[in-house]
Amino acid sequence: MPRETNAAASRKRRKRILKQARGFRGGRHRLVRTAMESVDKAMQHAYVGRKQKKQQYRQLWISRISAACKSNEITYSRFINGLKRAGVELNRKMLSEIAIFDPQGFEKLVATAKENL
Repeated sequence: MPRETNAAASRKRRKRILKQARGFRGGRHRLVRTAMESVDKAMQHAYVGRKQKKQQYRQLWISRISAACKSNEITYSRFINGLKRAGVELNRKMLSEIAIFDPQGFEKLVATAKENL
């Protein structure tokens, strides 16, 4: 009795890997073994990158808020502390948007923070 190789599933798996490896250089997009290694490593980097993206956006928002605080003569940490004591529950993303697009509103938030220190 001949041995079954399940060629359809193997071909599908190889085609999927080679499709994911499109754009890679050299044998990395042609040879199944090197393509598989490259795709696995790329997936690891993509996973880590999704985590780093969140960290980088938070850093950006904090630096924007800090710059706006300096122009209003208060430090970032004292500003955040004053807002927490005042019970203002705005996240850093919204605070940075307010700092950029509504400077008068941000000044009011700074005044609220200074009152509650």
